[in-house]
Amino acid sequence: MANFGMWILPIIVIFIILHGLLHGVKVFDCFLEGAKTGFDTFRSLLAPLVGLVMAVSMLRESGGLEILMWLMDPLSRVMGLPREVMPLAILSPLSGSGSLTMFQQILKTSGPDSFVGRVASVMMGSSETTFYAVTVYYGAVGVKKTRHTIPAALCADMTCFLLSALTVRLLMGG
Repeated sequence: MANFGMWILPIIVIFIILHGLLHGVKVFDCFLEGAKTGFDTFRSLLAPLVGLVMAVSMLRESGGLEILMWLMDPLSRVMGLPREVMPLAILSPLSGSGSLTMFQQILKTSGPDSFVGRVASVMMGSSETTFYAVTVYYGAVGVKKTRHTIPAALCADMTCFLLSALTVRLLMGG
């Protein structure tokens, strides 16, 4: 049974090919058509993704993230969010890898079982990389006007951030 996982993907691929051949489908032509469509999708998404990654990198490297944290410090106190998780709250809607790096730093600094570590963990598990998702999904289908998507998604992210601190306080103390 331990080797079953190693064989599952080749078995599925062989099954799909045999099923297609038995039903008279030109399997290789379908594969090439799908690969061409996938490559076109990749090309259409590349520029927005590179722009997003560059913007996040510039924000972090220029010190803009620290300025945002300083500006948001009074707000974090009012909302009951620990100051240490504010960089995660700022990066989370922008960049998955950036927020994961920030999350790891928070856990290394504060510890996973601390109040800050628990709040960061709940935030990581309950929020979405909003701008990345909008860039990828809307870019894939060619939507130019996002209308209310971004404000609604950012409100959902803010709700996740606020409720993460409240949830940790209620369930685990702090």
